Amino acid sequence: MTIFNAHNKNKVLRTLIIDDELHIRKSLAQMLKDECSNVKLVGMADGVKSGMEAINKHHPDLVLLDIKMDDGTGFDLLKKLEPVNFKIIFITAYDQYALQAFKFSAIDYLLKPLDEEDLVAAVNRTEKIVQKDFSTQLKVLDENLKTTENKDKKILLKTSDAVHLVKVRDITYCESDLSYTKFYLLDGQKITISKSLREFEDMLKDFGFFRVHKSFLVNLFTITKFDKTDGGFLVMENKDRVPVASRKRDELMELFERISE
Repeated sequence: MTIFNAHNKNKVLRTLIIDDELHIRKSLAQMLKDECSNVKLVGMADGVKSGMEAINKHHPDLVLLDIKMDDGTGFDLLKKLEPVNFKIIFITAYDQYALQAFKFSAIDYLLKPLDEEDLVAAVNRTEKIVQKDFSTQLKVLDENLKTTENKDKKILLKTSDAVHLVKVRDITYCESDLSYTKFYLLDGQKITISKSLREFEDMLKDFGFFRVHKSFLVNLFTITKFDKTDGGFLVMENKDRVPVASRKRDELMELFERISE
């Protein structure tokens, strides 16, 4: 049963698989054949060198690209091809911590062992990729994978008219606005993104962010004061005041103690 029928009216994606594991290449090829009728597999390769040759030969619309291969990395390949004029879904066996880099750069990935539903969803999302923004996304991903310090990680925030590269440490707090999220930065800048606060909570919770209220996610390292009057509120480095839900107070105080240890 083909899951991709809803998108059959769109152009066929000429697709290339680059992975150094034969069983992964075969598995992806079969999944694409069974589940993605809007995809045409034009070739496969097993490394950086053969991948380069296949890309130059087939001029694909989409590449399923392994991160680590015997003769180099997916990034080594991409640096030889700049600018990249095709869409990419990365294939990786990275652990959960490293996967934050993919989420921060808004680039799709498939985690080994492969799941066909994840593949279909990722292929569907390629329709929304704006090619002119993709080189920026790749740069953010590459930097974040190399950065060991959380404070230096960057998150890519896309609005309707711009792409913002923001250091996580420069975010003071996020505010929910229905299905949108407003980011408040240390320099006073405000950025509104068409994603829910819950999505960013999951993304930022391991980087010192805490949901103090149903509508607010704060960077614990940019709090200057916890005022217990008027129901309780936080004063942030940018002088804004953020309310604290009564049920979150005890947990917040515990977090303060951990930070100060």
